Amino acid sequence: MASYKYKVLGFSRKFKMSEVGPPPDVKEAFSKFADGGDQMSADQLRRFKVEHQCEVDCTVSDAERFIQAFLRSRPHDTTTTTQQQQRHGLCLLDFFHFLFLDHLNGPIKSKVHHDMNAPLSHYFIYTGHNSYLTGNQLSSECSDAPVIKALQRGVRVIELDLWPNSTKDDVNVLHGRTLTAPVKLIRCLKSIKEHAFVKSPYPVIITLEDHLTHDLQAKVAEMVTQIFGEMLYYPQGECLAEFPSPESLKHRVVISTKPPKEYLETKHIKDKGSILTNGRESSEETSANGPEVDERSESDQDDEDVNVCDYKLVQRAAPKYKRLITIHAGKPKGSLKDALSVAGDEVKRLSLSEQELEKAATSHGTEVVRFTQRNLLRVYPKGTRVTSSNYKPHIGWMHGAQMVAFNMQGYGKSLWLMHGMFRANGDCGYVKKPDFLMQTGPHNEVFDPKRTLLVKKTLKVKVYMGDGWHLDFSQTHFDAFSPPDFYTKVRIVGVQADAIKKKTKIIEDDWTPVWDEEFTFALTVPELALLQIEVREYDVSEKDDFGGQTCLPVSEIRPGIRAVSLYNKKGEKLKSVRLLMRFQFV
Repeated sequence: MASYKYKVLGFSRKFKMSEVGPPPDVKEAFSKFADGGDQMSADQLRRFKVEHQCEVDCTVSDAERFIQAFLRSRPHDTTTTTQQQQRHGLCLLDFFHFLFLDHLNGPIKSKVHHDMNAPLSHYFIYTGHNSYLTGNQLSSECSDAPVIKALQRGVRVIELDLWPNSTKDDVNVLHGRTLTAPVKLIRCLKSIKEHAFVKSPYPVIITLEDHLTHDLQAKVAEMVTQIFGEMLYYPQGECLAEFPSPESLKHRVVISTKPPKEYLETKHIKDKGSILTNGRESSEETSANGPEVDERSESDQDDEDVNVCDYKLVQRAAPKYKRLITIHAGKPKGSLKDALSVAGDEVKRLSLSEQELEKAATSHGTEVVRFTQRNLLRVYPKGTRVTSSNYKPHIGWMHGAQMVAFNMQGYGKSLWLMHGMFRANGDCGYVKKPDFLMQTGPHNEVFDPKRTLLVKKTLKVKVYMGDGWHLDFSQTHFDAFSPPDFYTKVRIVGVQADAIKKKTKIIEDDWTPVWDEEFTFALTVPELALLQIEVREYDVSEKDDFGGQTCLPVSEIRPGIRAVSLYNKKGEKLKSVRLLMRFQFV
């Protein structure tokens, strides 16, 4: 039995830390499935997993492997390998410890299980924004390090902003018109090639924010072709009528940017209100606060006085670059409603700032949903988020936006939600959109995000206990004078009707708190709901200390008694801290 000593005003206070036994529900489950015996066999464990944990595919062989894996994982197990092999069951304490192991009894499925053969437009895709920045949007260093880190986490869309170097003979990656120090494009591309598929075999999409002259575009085309070789996918024709599937693009790299004709280098342009950059129109994110939609009519744009010689020069150079672009992107011409039109056979990518999406959701919600059934919609943070903070992602997801782009270095609760969403489907970076976002009714109607829905599913969450803080934190990390006073916050993040917060009571002076409390959540859109779990340490005089968090996609949660690992504020898994919880759907 461990003990801790704390000093208060010169006096020593001693606190004992005893090992907590199984909760009543665990004892009851053991007794039921062990048929009242003192050991649970492999077949009995299989019955428990099938009937109580709803793991219907579990076999006796699977259960035997679980038992042997558990026995090998116990650090205090002093039995020999032969003795372990001779053991074929779990005692109550073994069963309790088995349930507390996240790698054997985690809350969500660990393998890809969604249909991966639909077009890319049918998936939410793990998307980064300004993927090369190490910190804030104005003065942080540009590097390939955050690109590598994002790929290692499973991010599938990497954004690179391309600018000429000072001598105009090479290409840098940086956040334009800021103090960010550049990194060479070739370094980023080589790092993408090396790390693209360490986490997931599904395609990496590189979105290029292009501020280059036509000769540098040609250089980029040569660079991309040489570095990626056979990994690079691009269509044979001009445009796609339908996007390929993630399955068909396994281990492939895809380029998405504006076609070169939208970057004509001209000497004579009549300014009709557009923002000009070195003789070219600004790219989709240059205007930080203004509308992202080009409100000029097509006829106004056609009237621009373009130098014919320059135009022909660009047209000769463009094909080398243009042919590599699989996903065509660009600023919409005309009104937003026109931009969301699904007329025509070609599919495309449209980018909107978070403010523009909010406006579109208010006035054109169903048009956005219809657009995203075949086309890609990318949403990016507003320009005033200079600290690399993020926004609420659910507006985008509720309207079918596939690429909800986040600052992956912008740590905070919004990023926790992004991490949580893409824990789904085996953490592969692609999550199949709910059917309701892809369906069309008998009168060609689509889902209306404003519609009031009935409760579809009810989730019951029971928080039994927590453990591991004494292993991952110093004795005085939470409180200098006594053990921590932990409580757990549980909330649903999703559509507004489903949002609700709950929290347990505070357990004082205990490194292994036992709450044994249950909460009920009625859900109208469980397909997009996230269960956010956060442990905090109560502090009477200051802000409560952070003790770990996780976020789970409700649609992926496995029923039963589960071990739930917690993560730090950056989303990095804590080595030992976990909760024992139960999930039930009614």
